[in-house]
Amino acid sequence: MGRIISVNAGRARSSDAADLGVTGIDKRSVDGVVALRAPGPRDTGLGSGVEGDEICDRRHHGGDDQAVYAYAREDLDGWAAALGRDVRAGQFGENLTTTGLDVNGALIGERWRVGTALLEVSAPRIPCRTFAAAMEEQGWIKRFTQAALPGAYLRVLEPGEVRAGDEVTVVHRPDHDVTVALAFRAMTLESELLPRLVDIEALPASVRAKAAARAG
Repeated sequence: MGRIISVNAGRARSSDAADLGVTGIDKRSVDGVVALRAPGPRDTGLGSGVEGDEICDRRHHGGDDQAVYAYAREDLDGWAAALGRDVRAGQFGENLTTTGLDVNGALIGERWRVGTALLEVSAPRIPCRTFAAAMEEQGWIKRFTQAALPGAYLRVLEPGEVRAGDEVTVVHRPDHDVTVALAFRAMTLESELLPRLVDIEALPASVRAKAAARAG
């Protein structure tokens, strides 16, 4: 059983690396209870599934399939050691910083009870240049990709409230072996794995379609 150690939200700020000139990637810990809800379609909905969190580029981020982003504190600590610098909760743009939970080993379609909300693991995070600019590390996209520790996007199946200290209980694990890390590797450096994504119904339809097309 895992636990949430920080709930994080971001406000729009200027960024030369962002296509729209603004980004909400700089997320900060929020005190108290935070509401989670399904934000609706990426282009017309609320953007983020986290109350008080802003998604600026809704063409590429947010929406029901990317409503909430989770990253493990253990993996942040690993990056801190590798980079020789502190990495605070929310610095990777994650909404939920967890502990005691193998986020990258979670199965696509796995369901978590967090606070009073029910979340479903939908896809890995793919790094972008806005993330690279925020980290200010040379070759960051390549390094992040090679590490294959992407963290997980989550859908909000049942709205609810969450706060730091809440337990994360895995209440459902699907009958397949495609993890967040494997899906990420397939979508980035190991295209030979793409056929394994085609029949995973919990993946976003766009990911399954691209996997089918690229897998031939």
